[in-house]
Amino acid sequence: MRKTLYLGSLPIGGGHPIAVQSMTNTKTRDCEATVGQIRRLEEAGCEAVRVAVPAQEDAEALEGIVEQSGIPVIADIHFDHRLALQSLRNGVQGLRLNPGNMKDRKGILDVVEEAAQRDVPIRVGVNAGSVDRSRFPVITPEAMVESALFHIRILEETGFDKIKVSLKSHDVFLTLESYRLFSTLRDYPLHAGITEAGFGISGLMRSAAGLSLLLQEGLADTLRISLTGDPVQEVEAAFALLDALNLRRRGVTLISCPTCGRTEIDLEKMAYLVKEELSTVKEPLTVAVMGCAVNGPGEAADADFGIAGGKKEGLIFVKGKVIGKYPEAELVKRLKDVIMEELRRKR
Repeated sequence: MRKTLYLGSLPIGGGHPIAVQSMTNTKTRDCEATVGQIRRLEEAGCEAVRVAVPAQEDAEALEGIVEQSGIPVIADIHFDHRLALQSLRNGVQGLRLNPGNMKDRKGILDVVEEAAQRDVPIRVGVNAGSVDRSRFPVITPEAMVESALFHIRILEETGFDKIKVSLKSHDVFLTLESYRLFSTLRDYPLHAGITEAGFGISGLMRSAAGLSLLLQEGLADTLRISLTGDPVQEVEAAFALLDALNLRRRGVTLISCPTCGRTEIDLEKMAYLVKEELSTVKEPLTVAVMGCAVNGPGEAADADFGIAGGKKEGLIFVKGKVIGKYPEAELVKRLKDVIMEELRRKR
């Protein structure tokens, strides 16, 4: 089993639940905008957030950001070790460094010393694009791992072991083989992801393909689904993936049929409305929105709650048992009322 480290009070590794991370895309120096986005991420279930720190202004803003954030803040540092030192002094709970683009070895050691004093873990983040091509003309899993180990040894030589590691690539199988190989050599917690996955359906599919393999092999202690766009989507996608693999549940799992010629209600609209109306529910529930009697209480009998459409009307059922029939326009409201009443009763 891999060792445990802590981002603030959040445990990573050691058999603890896989933690979901994301990264803000605001300008970090804009404290108000960054804190606002962090709060949206936290509401979606994000458990740690990374912020870019490309300049001194960004490092200086971290004091206010950390103070107002309800989840651990990780500073993402490249090139300049002084930004890492300033970030630590301003209270971040984690660092992500790419030592490959930091040439000042003494500066790196100063960062490690400061992190050790503050009990702050460091993620050594290796991407395929950051591997030294003069040493490794061809990017292979061995090249990715050796690149990580080269930088890890710098930290280990000082006795520092609060290390988390990532070995990301856009290529699913290069990523998978890199994590497999590294896991045989060190027991540091693993941050998993498919970097630069893209956007929309293609980004989701590439991320899901790679992360599913890593998760099924136990090669992830924390993860980020990297998508172009609103980072809240990354968190939603991460929990959907963990749910699909029976690794973690949070909030409503919505199941719905693909529709066919039997469908007599606007099922797509109804499914979206149900998801929106139940977006604040944090308890793990399975809710079905089905298009007809064939896919209704029978096929979705294991759902906690559900709708089965008819001709401009539908049934509402609980654990496979029909409790009422209502016009199409009332189905979503009636379903929500039933669910909220049951939740109130259990609380």
